[in-house]
Amino acid sequence: MNMTSIVFKREFSSFFATPVAYVFIAIFLILSGIFSFFIGGLFERGQADLLPFFNFHPWLYLFLVPAIAMRSWSEERKSGTIELLMTLPITTWQATLGKFLAAWLVLGLALTLTFPLWLTVNYLGNPDNGIIIAAYLASWLMSGAFLAISMCMSALTKNQVVAFILAIVVCFLFVVSGSNIVLDAFQDWAPSVLLDTIASFSFLTHFESMAKGVLAANDVVYFLLVMATWLYAGLLIIEQKKAD
Repeated sequence: MNMTSIVFKREFSSFFATPVAYVFIAIFLILSGIFSFFIGGLFERGQADLLPFFNFHPWLYLFLVPAIAMRSWSEERKSGTIELLMTLPITTWQATLGKFLAAWLVLGLALTLTFPLWLTVNYLGNPDNGIIIAAYLASWLMSGAFLAISMCMSALTKNQVVAFILAIVVCFLFVVSGSNIVLDAFQDWAPSVLLDTIASFSFLTHFESMAKGVLAANDVVYFLLVMATWLYAGLLIIEQKKAD
């Protein structure tokens, strides 16, 4: 864990040594405000909640998380610093975990900085703050799932643009798999078991219930499993690249 901590500190510092973290946080906050007030109609709804804010998170993360994660392994491989990193007394798993936790903390920081919205809703009404806390937790867990997939795609290629596009495509499939558009395509011929299975892979299916305050164990476990699975897949890819 000491080596993981070293990688974590290195990666977290690198986000703020360059404009990456600042630009990401600024764009996230600006878009969150635009979607909440102008598209979601936060005030016009006349309800003291943050659902218009959280409803757009899957779509924000779909583009913003791959943008912040595309450099995680691609840049290391392109610059050749991955060889230096792997010569240190550190395992691939420790490096992967350290990188993931650093980026995930940046995502958590961006979420935390949206607290003025929370304060605004409490000033204007009497929201159920327990539901809002659950929604924040759900959003952070979902961002971790997006991040794990994006880091795995970054491990596949030295080109950050390619990693960005691959991550968007894979994450998009996870987002829309439970939507009516996708399910309707299977509705006429697929058994209900298959439909339920397809829907169960959707980030929307698990996030929307949590955003409404229902913290079911299966939803939390789902996001944790997605993170673990894709981080492990990225680890295997890096190990393969080392062998080559």
